[in-house]
Amino acid sequence: MTWPILSIVIFLPLVGAAFIFALRGDDAAIRNNARWAALWTTLLTLFISLFLVAGFDRGIPDFQFVENHYWLGGTIRYRLGVDGISLPFVILTTALMPVSILASFQAIEHRVKEYMIAFLVLETLMVGTFAALDIVLFYVFFEGGLIPMFLIIGIWGGKRRVYASFKFFLYTLLGSVLMLLAILAMYLHAGTTDITVLLTHGFPRSWQPWLFLAFLASFAVKLPMWPVHTWLPDAHVEAPTAGSVILAAILLKMGGYGFIRFSIPMFPAASEFFAPMMFALSVMAIVYTSLVALMQEDMKKLIAYSSVAHMGFVTMGIFTLTREGLQGAVFQMVSHGIVSGALFLCVGVVYDRMHTREIDAYGGLVNRMPLYAAVFMMFTLANVGLPGTSGFVGEFLTLLAAFRTNTTVALLATLGVILSAAYALWLYRRAIFGALEKKNLAGILDLSPREIIIFAPLLALTVLFGVWPGPVLDTSAASVSALVERTHATLAAGQKAALLMGGNP
Repeated sequence: MTWPILSIVIFLPLVGAAFIFALRGDDAAIRNNARWAALWTTLLTLFISLFLVAGFDRGIPDFQFVENHYWLGGTIRYRLGVDGISLPFVILTTALMPVSILASFQAIEHRVKEYMIAFLVLETLMVGTFAALDIVLFYVFFEGGLIPMFLIIGIWGGKRRVYASFKFFLYTLLGSVLMLLAILAMYLHAGTTDITVLLTHGFPRSWQPWLFLAFLASFAVKLPMWPVHTWLPDAHVEAPTAGSVILAAILLKMGGYGFIRFSIPMFPAASEFFAPMMFALSVMAIVYTSLVALMQEDMKKLIAYSSVAHMGFVTMGIFTLTREGLQGAVFQMVSHGIVSGALFLCVGVVYDRMHTREIDAYGGLVNRMPLYAAVFMMFTLANVGLPGTSGFVGEFLTLLAAFRTNTTVALLATLGVILSAAYALWLYRRAIFGALEKKNLAGILDLSPREIIIFAPLLALTVLFGVWPGPVLDTSAASVSALVERTHATLAAGQKAALLMGGNP
C-alpha cells in the first residue's frame, strides 16, 4: 500500500478538530454541529483504520505500512509502522472513540465544542503512540496524551476534578522524566533513535538495569502498577463517563505496550533479572486491589480498582517471557479495553439518570430496566472471566504461562479470579437485584436507542472474542514469537559469554 494510511489515521482527527474549532453560529447550533462533526470524524477514522487490518500480513513479524520521513536533524525521523503487537491497539483506539463521542451526546452540555476538540486531539496522540517507530516521536505522542486528558478531567469532571487532574498529571509526568533521561542515554550509546534498530542494538548488561528502571518508572505509573496506582481511582471517579472509558480502555494500555515494545526486547537481561520483582508487584496488584474493590461504595471506584487488578495479569504474563504470556497479555489488554470501557458506560447510564454513583442509591433496577440489567450482567461476567467471554481467554493464557514459569505466582494470582467474582457479583446483586424500594427509582427508564447502539458492538465483540479469539491471537502470533525467540537467544548468548569470561584466568 503506497498511500500513507498511518499518517491519515493519526492526523484525520486533527482535521476534524480544526473543523470544529472553526464552527460559528448560535450556541445550540455549535453544540449540535460539534457533536456530529466529532462523531463522523471518528467513524471515518475507524473506517480507514480497517484498511490496516485488511492489508496486514499476519505471517510477517516485521513492521508493516512503514513511513519514514525527515523530521528533526539527521537522526530523529518521522517514522511510523505497525506490527502484530501494535495493530490491535490502534484498532481498539479507533473503534472506541466513536463510542465515547456518542456516549457524550447528552452527558456533556457545556463547552461542547472544546470537549470534542480535546477528544479528537487525544485520539491523534493515542494512535501515534502505538504507531511510532522513532523513540523520540513515541515520547512526544506518549506524553502529549497527558494534556487533553488533563483538560477533560479538570474541566468536565466532578466536584474534585482539579485535584484528580493534577494528581493524574503529576504522577505520570514524574515517571516520564526518568524515561526521557533513559532515551537520551540510549541515543548516546546507539547513535540512533530508530526503534527498529534499538530493538537489536544490544545494550551493555551493566546499563540495562538502570534503563529498565527508568522505563519502569513511566510505564508502571501509566499501567498502573501497585503501589503507584493511587491516581487512577481519583481520576476515574472525577472524569466524565467518556473520559473514564478512554482512560481505562486505551491510556492504561500504553504502559503494557511499553513493556512489550521496549523493556523486554531492548533490556532482556534486566527483564529476566527483575522478573521476580515484577511477579511480586503483579500479585500484590491482583490480590490487594481486589480486596480494596470489595470495600468500595462508589461504582466507578470499584471498577477502577478492578482495572488495576486486571492489569496485574498483564504484567504477570509479560514477564514470564513466554509466547503464551505475551499473547495473553496483549489479548487481556484488548479484552479489558472493551469490557472495562463498557462497564464505565453502564455506570454512566444510571448516573445520567440519577446523578449518583453510590451503590446504596440503587437496588432492584431489573424491575424497571430489564434490558440494562441483561447488558450489565454480560459485561460483569466478562469482567469476572467467565468462559465464553473475552475476559476468560487473556486471564487463562497469562495464568497458564505463569504456572509454567512460577507455580506460586500462578496460585496466588488465581485468588484474584475468585476475588473478582466476589466484588463484581456483589456490585451486580446490590444494584440490579432485589425489590425496587427506593421511590426515586420508580420512574427510571431503560436503555434508549442511542445507548443500545453504543452497547451493541461492545457486547458483540465481548462474545465474539470469547468464542473465537483468533482475530487478536493470530494477528499478534508472528510478532510475539519473533520477540520471544530473539529475547531468549540474546539471554542465551549473554549467559554463554559470561561463562566463557568466567572460565578465563
